Amino acid sequence: MLTFSLQSGSNGNAIYVEAAGARLLFDAGLSGRVAERLLAERARDIREVDALILSHDHADHTRCASIWHRKFGLPIHATPGTWRAAAPAQGRVADFRPFHAGATLDFGRVAVHTLPTPHDGADGVAFVVEAEGLRLGIFTDLGHPFPLLERWLERVDAAYLESNYDPEMLAHGPYPPALQDRIRGAGGHLSNDEAAALLHGCRRKPRWIALAHLSAQNNRPDVALHTHRAAAGRDYPFHLAGRDGPSDLLELRARS
Repeated sequence: MLTFSLQSGSNGNAIYVEAAGARLLFDAGLSGRVAERLLAERARDIREVDALILSHDHADHTRCASIWHRKFGLPIHATPGTWRAAAPAQGRVADFRPFHAGATLDFGRVAVHTLPTPHDGADGVAFVVEAEGLRLGIFTDLGHPFPLLERWLERVDAAYLESNYDPEMLAHGPYPPALQDRIRGAGGHLSNDEAAALLHGCRRKPRWIALAHLSAQNNRPDVALHTHRAAAGRDYPFHLAGRDGPSDLLELRARS
């Protein structure tokens, strides 16, 4: 299984996963031109992607979904609630494939399990991609830690995990009180501390974690990594899904 984040943050999100003959894109928060270029730099053709799967309706995850659909021929998969909320900004879409939160999507030998989340999007989900005995979690825009997330984090082999803000930076940063309350509230985002506590509590930890959806104003990569390494140990393998460009190409292999 191969994966990389094209971009991760409030300025736009997209994650590519390739496994068992299937090529999937999760979210479409950056332009078609940029997405096409970033995939081509990894010797992938966006027109050969089998599906675009949306997590929730917020614009940083959906703003270019219909453009990718019309320009590259990608079918769009989303929950009905997500698409109803996102559709007014999308324009005509000829191939929309709805699914219900909690359903499993089949792409040949690849299964995509969907997890309902308490994030304040419309009918939003997180994902677990399963293929050839391996599981990759895509856990962002989560709202707050919840039991289903905790169970799946122990069952995946690797994961993108939201680590959005540092509580002190948020409290003393430029955001007004109402926005601070929304971010730290039950429908907002996971802090570094919350994400680190989730990982620390796993009886079976994933092989690696890619920290994702870091805030530009209320977090820094070094702050997030320090918090996580303090909880998981300095030798635990962390990666970063950056705000302004692609992550490393990450591989997940069956154990020999």
